[in-house]
Amino acid sequence: MASRTSGKGTQRTAGPAKPRAGQSGGAAKKTAAKKAPARRAPAGKAAPARKAPAKKAPARKPAAPKPAPSPTGGVYRLVRACWLGAAHAIGAVFRGFGRGAKNLDPAHRKDGLALLLLGLALVVAAGTWSNLSGPVGNLVELLVTGAFGRLDLVVPILLGGIAVRLIRHPERPEANGRILIGLSALVIGVLGQVAMACGSPGRGDGLAAIQDAGGYVGWAVSKPLIFTVGQTLAVALLVLLTVFGLLVVTATPVNAIPQRLRALGARLGLLETADRDPYDEDAYGAEWREEPARRPRRAPVPVERDPDVPAEAAVLEEAALGKRRRPRRAAGQSADRPMDAVDVAAAAAAALDGAVLHGVQPSPLVAELSGAITGERRDRGAGTGAEPGAESGAVPPARGAEPPAEKTGTAGKGGRTGGSGPVPDLTKSAVPDLTKAAPEPSGELPPRAEQLQLSGDITYALPSLDLLTRGGPGKARSAANDAIVHALTTVFTEFKVDAAVTGFTRGPTVTRYEVELGPAVKVEKITALAKNIAYAVASPDVRIISPIPGKSAVGIEIPNTDREMVNVGDVLRLADAAEDDHPMLVALGKDVEGGYVMANMAKMPHILVAGATGSGKSSCINCLITSIMMRATPEDVRMVLVDPKRVELTAYEGIPHLITPIITNPKRAAEALQWVVREMDLRYDDLAAFGYRHIDDFNAAIRSGKLKTPEGSERELSPYPYLLVIVDELADLMMVAPRDVEDAIVRITQLARAAGIHLVLATQRPSVDVVTGLIKANVPSRLAFATSSLADSRVILDQPGAEKLIGKGDGLFLPMGANKPVRMQGAFVTEDEVAAVVQHCKDQMAPVFRDDVTVGGKQKKEIDEDIGDDLDLLCQAAELVVSTQFGSTSMLQRKLRVGFAKAGRLMDLMESRDIVGPSEGSKARDVLVKPDELDGVLAVIRGEATQ
Repeated sequence: MASRTSGKGTQRTAGPAKPRAGQSGGAAKKTAAKKAPARRAPAGKAAPARKAPAKKAPARKPAAPKPAPSPTGGVYRLVRACWLGAAHAIGAVFRGFGRGAKNLDPAHRKDGLALLLLGLALVVAAGTWSNLSGPVGNLVELLVTGAFGRLDLVVPILLGGIAVRLIRHPERPEANGRILIGLSALVIGVLGQVAMACGSPGRGDGLAAIQDAGGYVGWAVSKPLIFTVGQTLAVALLVLLTVFGLLVVTATPVNAIPQRLRALGARLGLLETADRDPYDEDAYGAEWREEPARRPRRAPVPVERDPDVPAEAAVLEEAALGKRRRPRRAAGQSADRPMDAVDVAAAAAAALDGAVLHGVQPSPLVAELSGAITGERRDRGAGTGAEPGAESGAVPPARGAEPPAEKTGTAGKGGRTGGSGPVPDLTKSAVPDLTKAAPEPSGELPPRAEQLQLSGDITYALPSLDLLTRGGPGKARSAANDAIVHALTTVFTEFKVDAAVTGFTRGPTVTRYEVELGPAVKVEKITALAKNIAYAVASPDVRIISPIPGKSAVGIEIPNTDREMVNVGDVLRLADAAEDDHPMLVALGKDVEGGYVMANMAKMPHILVAGATGSGKSSCINCLITSIMMRATPEDVRMVLVDPKRVELTAYEGIPHLITPIITNPKRAAEALQWVVREMDLRYDDLAAFGYRHIDDFNAAIRSGKLKTPEGSERELSPYPYLLVIVDELADLMMVAPRDVEDAIVRITQLARAAGIHLVLATQRPSVDVVTGLIKANVPSRLAFATSSLADSRVILDQPGAEKLIGKGDGLFLPMGANKPVRMQGAFVTEDEVAAVVQHCKDQMAPVFRDDVTVGGKQKKEIDEDIGDDLDLLCQAAELVVSTQFGSTSMLQRKLRVGFAKAGRLMDLMESRDIVGPSEGSKARDVLVKPDELDGVLAVIRGEATQ
């Protein structure tokens, strides 16, 4: 409600004014819109009010009635709908044909195009040659005869020729464009000349005159040329265009026209074959390309000219050795005979004849080539049943020349043939099998001491080798090896690497192919082809050794498709194993050259065995223990087995070689390693006391009676057995007690060799936090099985290689002092064989355990309840107080950098162990232990001794 003031007074309005009569609804809305701002005016200001006259809006006119539908419009819409439906249907059919054509094989599409052209050629031939009637004949006459004129008879022949070429050579699509351009130029040039020869008829002469000449194409070409350059020059240009089209169609360069003409004349019989060029480059190139892939040719060997040789012979020799061209075969020779070295060196034979006629000694290279020719022809004649000299053209060997070496498929070290020599065939004689023959156990081996007398009245019988099964014979050369040799040779040829496969050695798991390089060929060219070689032989696990240790060759190791198993019984039956009676000799497996691998643990002296799960690590540990049980008595070797997994070494529980039960608790394993350290110190004390440097010399002196105990001593000297400590999972020990385990292992590996203590560390997690640098520095021998990464291989071997192994016993053995690891297949022993050997050992003797191996653990457990985690601090505090003879809490705070509470607790612990006296207020405590008693006090604190 608003109050509006006018000149007549104040009037209240209840809403917007109605539009005046005669105004439309739109005008009324505009009026209301104009009045709207006045309604929002402030209340303090009065706005003049307008009084709109009230008029009614005019009534709407009634809508006109819709016209009735006409019948013609319905028919139109029906026809239009039918037409669109038919168009969509036809389009869908053609689109379906198009999609089907896309899915067709390219060869089928080309065949379809060729057949389409052939059918079109038949239709055009019927319309031009036999005056085909009907609409098709009229269309052919209009298009073909009208366009090509008198040459319409040639159009079916051209279409048929193109169709035949597409059928015969579908693999050469790159020539289609060239042929199309050449035919277009040829047709345009010929039709233009025909039109000029017929008088160049124009439109005024009528359509029949143009068709009787060169057609519309000839008319369109000749008329502009005659108008611009004249008839004479136009004819010359059209002749050049025709020649150009002919050369393009036949793919003949201009400089080869005389040669092609001579070849055509020879084929037609117009020229004799004697006039042919004896060095036909194209024919030679075609013959060379048709040959199978062969090894790249070497660089020509520089030949120094002999001053005594006449110039004519020298020129002939240089022509024979320097030119790459070869003469054409004679007419009597077979066309399908492959190239050989005889044809290559024929000119050298001519040079030899010239030198002999002049009475001059021929050069050694020419004599060698001629000797090779004679040898090959003699061999060929013997193979065909002919006499050695029956073949025509045989050249006798030169006088005074050295006889050529007998040709073999493989040259020796540094004895590969040059690039002008014959190409080696990929046969069994070409690439020899260099695998060592597997040594068979002989029946004349020295008799083995089965019954051994131990100390006292105990007799111990070693297990018989019959408990271990024999393996089958090694796999011989197969067709797969020859196929891989061919594949390697093909790869070298395709990548233009001057190299050849000179031999191979077949192992149980992989075969190593030896590759010799040509002069000035880098080894990196072979290593860079690792992926290409893997692709060629269809194997991802290809390892390249560059070079093979001790050989001037590169090794390529490729897995065998048929692997063979290596039994531990075969290794222990060898003559070498029987002749060597050392108790620490163990069987490892078989290398890639076919030889068995054995190792003496006393010479290693420690070994790290690592690999991923399932790579053969546990089988290797079983072979080590089985080899010890088969060759050593409990007095020769004692063992400490640590098995945190609790399932790997349980089969050996109760054998007499154990010095303690199998340890499965990681904390007790750390204590056992500490006992090994103490045992090592005791042995070194005896060695130092009696003046020996090695345990073997000490034991030999005891057995011979040279050593005797001092008078008054109750000790009885006895030989020390070898002590073999096997830790099956080092990672578990390093997780529980890393400091104690690492310190013990480092001390053992540094000092224990001369004391007869040897360590075998096995782990499936060869990371840097498990196999630390201190451990690796003192374990020189490594045995790596398949790892999951390159980093793990570098941790084990300090070099790559283990990540490319294929698992299941495939390993790399790096003995002490070797630079390159040896690839080998680990030996395997079954559970039944292990059970039989273990049962035999148990029947011979019961185990005798040492009580002091883990006894320190019980004392330490009681001490740990009082000391807790402060053992190291307590030892340092006791050493500080006893050495200074001053028991002060503030001194412990300053020296050990601990708080007052910790220093007071350490002082209370020392008081409870009678190291210091009771507190006397602010005075220092009395020290009750003398400095010379410090070692005993520390031993009591650590639990190593009783108070």
